[in-house]
Amino acid sequence: MTKTNYDAIVVGSGPNGLAAGIRLQQAGLSVLIVEGSSTIGGGLRSKELTLPGFVHDVCSAIHPMAAASPFMSTLPLQEHGLEFIYPDIAAAHPFDNGTAAILKKSLEETAALLGEDKEAYLHLMESVVRDWPKLAPDVLGPLPIPKFPVAMAGFGVKALTSATFLAKGFSTPEAKGLWAGMAAHSIQPLSNLATSAIGLVLMAVGHLRGWPVPKGGSQQIANAMASYFVSLGGEIETGNYVKTLKQLPSAKAVLLDVTPKQLLEMAGYRLSSVYKWQLNRYRYGMGVFKMDWALDGPIPFTAPECRNAGTVHLGNTLEEIAAGEQKSAKGQHPDKPFVLLAQQSLFDSSRAPAGKHTAWAYCHVPNGSQLDRTEAIENQIERFAPGFRDLIIGRSVMNTAQVEAYNPNYIGGDINGGIIDLKQLYTRPTISLSPYRTSAKGIYVCSSSTPPGGGVHGMCGYHAANRALKDVFKIHK
Repeated sequence: MTKTNYDAIVVGSGPNGLAAGIRLQQAGLSVLIVEGSSTIGGGLRSKELTLPGFVHDVCSAIHPMAAASPFMSTLPLQEHGLEFIYPDIAAAHPFDNGTAAILKKSLEETAALLGEDKEAYLHLMESVVRDWPKLAPDVLGPLPIPKFPVAMAGFGVKALTSATFLAKGFSTPEAKGLWAGMAAHSIQPLSNLATSAIGLVLMAVGHLRGWPVPKGGSQQIANAMASYFVSLGGEIETGNYVKTLKQLPSAKAVLLDVTPKQLLEMAGYRLSSVYKWQLNRYRYGMGVFKMDWALDGPIPFTAPECRNAGTVHLGNTLEEIAAGEQKSAKGQHPDKPFVLLAQQSLFDSSRAPAGKHTAWAYCHVPNGSQLDRTEAIENQIERFAPGFRDLIIGRSVMNTAQVEAYNPNYIGGDINGGIIDLKQLYTRPTISLSPYRTSAKGIYVCSSSTPPGGGVHGMCGYHAANRALKDVFKIHK
């Protein structure tokens, strides 16, 4: 550290920490970002996990929310080296009969491909797609007084229902399966209220912006954000794992890109007993078992649409996905888990040597699970792409403990920073009119444990920074 005091210090350089630092620096403050790892990025890191020359995304891979983020989309990240690549098919969902349902940028084309469910899909999505640009700032933040109450009410009626209930509007297995794969990104049983929200948002963003792949790896998003932050005058220090706030230089405001568990460890001595009691009641959700492969060729999916999709959801029917997610939430390990798979190298040749490919996937598991899910995941891929195993020339696996070791925010493998069910949708991390404030003056939380939760959008950091600007620095714009 080159200085002994700053206006603000941000602990953690994931997308939310970087967003918070940028917003504070844009306001003309002196800001330091402190990162415990030797490299910045949090969930945005990329590494050669399998073989030399194969670039894998350690956590997040496909970035619809980064491209559509109300804050990140305003930043000149292209000028700092970020290039997004947009697959023509954002996501594909194969079935055992060799067909696949797909999400394309065109709302009408996606609907038409669903056959007799065309009108049902349009009925579900037309208003969400139309209204999303004006709703996004309110939806992706703390519980608001909506600027567009009629549109928000229309969205909320759909978003707050369970995914299994909303699926009743479809009649075909194809539409139901496509919907289930989208809603399963919520990482909770599909029968839970509000599980429709993430499915609606992901599909709407797909129709408006697509689901892009960052050229060169997800690390490039973090690198571009850091470069912009430094260009504004900000400072970044890596390799300094903060265990207590006493390690930090003097600052008027400290923003922590951490979950409640680390917040208690770092700042518990500064927090009120009531606030600490609430933090101790915070609930984490299912974890993930993560895999990466170096491949001798592209994955040979039976359904041709899957061979041209950036993301592939492997789970067959709504019923199979719902049953698997329910079992995982109950502490069990389904034989046929829902698998999220990404094929970045199909669209970004920098990810693998010529003629070779990468693949990225994970399934949901009980929080803290130590069970090896390699066979279950590879069985699911082989099920829809016979011959997949013959292409494997390198493999990397991460159980929940390894996922948490990679990023301490992923408690028990929970990549969302806490379950985002109806009880914790807006009460993250505590019940409060201002969820980013802690009980200690000048200390704020800016992680995915605050609204709107997980995802690479930076909005948690953006809102936390705005709260600090108003409270501490009396800056209201």
